Amino acid sequence: MWNINELIIAFIISCITTLIVTPIVIKIVYKLNVVDKPDNFRKMHHGIKPTAGGLAIIIGASAGYLYLQPVYEHMPAIILGAAIMIITGLLDDIFKLKASHKLIGQATASIVVVSSGLIIEKLTLPFMGTVYFDDFFGVFLTIIWILAASNAINLIDGLDGLAAGVSAIGLASILVIAVLDVRIVVAYLSIILIGSCVGFLYYNFYPSKVFMGDTGSLFLGYSIAIVSMMGLFKNVAFFSFIVPIVVIAIPVLDTTIAIIRRIYNHQSIASPDKKHIHYQLMNMGYSHQATVLIIYAFSIFFGCMAIIVSSATLLTSLFSILLLIIGFQLITEIAGMTLYQRKPLLNGFRKLVHVKRDNF
Repeated sequence: MWNINELIIAFIISCITTLIVTPIVIKIVYKLNVVDKPDNFRKMHHGIKPTAGGLAIIIGASAGYLYLQPVYEHMPAIILGAAIMIITGLLDDIFKLKASHKLIGQATASIVVVSSGLIIEKLTLPFMGTVYFDDFFGVFLTIIWILAASNAINLIDGLDGLAAGVSAIGLASILVIAVLDVRIVVAYLSIILIGSCVGFLYYNFYPSKVFMGDTGSLFLGYSIAIVSMMGLFKNVAFFSFIVPIVVIAIPVLDTTIAIIRRIYNHQSIASPDKKHIHYQLMNMGYSHQATVLIIYAFSIFFGCMAIIVSSATLLTSLFSILLLIIGFQLITEIAGMTLYQRKPLLNGFRKLVHVKRDNF
């Protein structure tokens, strides 16, 4: 049965631990010269900033984990996979690994997880019911999902407080779904990760004192992938296959558009650019803080939609899907990322407001 006090205490432990250790991590990475320097191409910050601050997130989450000590058959493999992902991120923060080398580390962490038997075995599809996968496809889909979620959070980590905030919002929606589905271990893992993200945001929100780096973003992306596999993919909702994607809709949308853009431009999909959603919003004239808050708002919207879809009737789910499509269209229009810069929703809204004003 649920013990709300345990969840609250675990959140406080993770949050306060992260608050306490982040300044220590900042001093250590400064001394080791693990820093991020601005450039004229892609990085928005001014001056040298310590990176690898994600270590504080990991320490905070670990403190909460030690308090709750959740029991789960695949936990040893999950922890080992997390350790591999953390090492990969840390090495990249220190030595700036090639994309292929980072992918090897991420794939290794994914293989460790699937080797333990934790795989996506089924999905619930509308009008088809539950569809079960054979072992090969289940393993393939699981590895792709872990890689996709990890890199999605990694790519969205371009502005102060963005990755930590979006991750916390996504994890909060997973927490609500876990509570509704009575998935205790998923709720435990979600709450300690939320706590560590919130604690880190105190130092990471604009203007930040530290970056989480790949150490933090890969760990958070991996963690979101794992907890969603433990809970969301096992959901019996009509559209369970889209719930995990909707939870981190903004990072997934941004990554998908980036891949399409780079393929269209005959570039490597790993090549960096300054055309991600957050950069586009700033190019539209929004401030650093406003851009982050806009993405937070859309993340909250998508998180709420994920909660609704996870437990709704078919008719409500279909209506929610329509709202999701509108949400996707709206954020791409606001960011100026639609094909040929077309903005039918925004233009329609402006015309509606103009007509109403004329009537007055």
